[in-house]
Amino acid sequence: MIRAPYQLIPRRLGAEVTGIDLSKSVPQEVIEKVKSDVTEHRLLIFKKQSPISGERHVEISRWFGELESTFYKHPRSPHPDVFRVSNVESEGCRGVGRTGWHIDGSFQPAPFGYSLYYMHAVPLKGDTVFAPLHEILMGLPSDQLARWERLYMVSDRRGGLVHPLVYSHPKTLLKTMCFHLGMTEAFIWDHGTERERFTDYEETARILEEIHHEFVKDNKAIQYSHKWEVGDFIISDNLAVGHEATPETQLPVEQVGLRVLHRTTVKGTVPPTKHYEVAASSEG
Repeated sequence: MIRAPYQLIPRRLGAEVTGIDLSKSVPQEVIEKVKSDVTEHRLLIFKKQSPISGERHVEISRWFGELESTFYKHPRSPHPDVFRVSNVESEGCRGVGRTGWHIDGSFQPAPFGYSLYYMHAVPLKGDTVFAPLHEILMGLPSDQLARWERLYMVSDRRGGLVHPLVYSHPKTLLKTMCFHLGMTEAFIWDHGTERERFTDYEETARILEEIHHEFVKDNKAIQYSHKWEVGDFIISDNLAVGHEATPETQLPVEQVGLRVLHRTTVKGTVPPTKHYEVAASSEG
C-alpha cells in the first residue's frame, strides 16, 4: 500500500506526481507504483525536484531496465548515459528533437521502452509537445488506418531496420506506432507478402506528410504541450507517446536564455511486431 503524500494529478495527457523527492531514496513500493502509473498514464511529470545529478538520473532510469545510450557524448554531460541537449553548442547538442514527430530509438531493433527527461536550465520559450499514439490512430478513418497498417518504416540509420508503422504496445496491447518523420528512408507496403514493394522518394514524402498532418491538425484536445520549469522531471512511455520539440527550443541564447535538458533512454525488450499476443508474452 502506498501511503500519502504520493498523489496523481491528471493532465490532458499523463499525470503530475506530487509528494516525491526523486533526489532521495524512494521505497520499493513507490517505485513499483511509479512504474505502474507510467504504463497507465504514459507520461508522469514531477515538478520542483531538487537538483538531480547525472548519477541519480541514471539510477532512476534503471528502475525500468537497462539503459541504452546511442547518442553523441557531449563533454558537458554529467554522466556517459545522459544525453545533454542545449541551444548553445558548448553546453549541449543542438537541434535535437526538431527533425519531426517521432518516438526515440526507431532505428533500434527494439525502440527504447522509456525516455526520462530532466530540465537543468530553462529558456524563456521552448515547450516539448507530446501526443498519445493510440488516440491518433483511433481518430483515423477506417480506410486510412487500414492503409497505415499495411506500411512498414525503413530507418535511414543503423542498417535500415524494417518496423511496422502500426503495431501493438507490448504491455497494454493497444495499437501504437513506430515512426520518426525525420529518419525514414522509405516505406514498404505489405512487407513479407507477395505484394511487398518499396515506396519511391515522392510516395515516401507523401506518406510522411500524411502522418505529419495527423499530428498538427486540430489535435490540441489530446496533445500535451509541456512548459518546462527548472527541476521538472518527466518519465515517458516512449512506445505510447510521440513527441517533438517546438521551434523556440532552438532560438539563440541572446533571445531566450540558456536551455539545458538531460535525457536518458531505457533499452527496448520487444521488437515491434504484428503478432500482438506473442509480444505481450515475451515482455512478461
